Amino acid sequence: MTAYKLVVVSAGLSKPSSTRLLADRLADSTVRRLALEGREVDVTVVELRDLAVEIANNLVTGFPGAALREAVETVTEADGLIAVTPIFTASYSGLFKSFFDVIDNDALTGKPVLIAATGGTPRHSLALEHAVRPLFGYLRAVVLPTAVYAATDDWGASGDGLTDGLPRRIDRAAGELAALLSGRAPAAPAVPEQVVPFEQQLAALRA
Repeated sequence: MTAYKLVVVSAGLSKPSSTRLLADRLADSTVRRLALEGREVDVTVVELRDLAVEIANNLVTGFPGAALREAVETVTEADGLIAVTPIFTASYSGLFKSFFDVIDNDALTGKPVLIAATGGTPRHSLALEHAVRPLFGYLRAVVLPTAVYAATDDWGASGDGLTDGLPRRIDRAAGELAALLSGRAPAAPAVPEQVVPFEQQLAALRA
């Protein structure tokens, strides 16, 4: 059985990072949900922190480095995507936006995307709806209904009668992603492009 390719994009800047922690929990919950249905999942994490210099160089020169090119290919070939950003000044981080600026506008069309974010205060939670969701809507991705925001006080909190705690929100969002993926066939493995040696091309022209 072909495994689903689940790619996690984390734009956390520190190490360790609450953004990466949230990303890992979302991925783990999604994998568990799919495992209950007998589905295999290959998870790849793209840490934008490690690609910051290459992303900046690409914006200036228009040419991606090898690591950035590989990251973009990994994201565009994924069956599903979990995208997590820290919130700065009521919006996604510049690093997060710059990475998705590198990707072709049509590359995420129809791809399931679970969006999530971290921040210091609950006041920034609406950034997911007024900034992150429209970004992926513009890229014509299928953005899941549940977006997960984790403020500092959410870690370890169980919620109350009116508000779900972070673990329940993670499980609900992961359940939506797993359900959407399970209704689709995993993408076929990419076929390596065959390069014909120049001498062979030249011989064919002379024939």
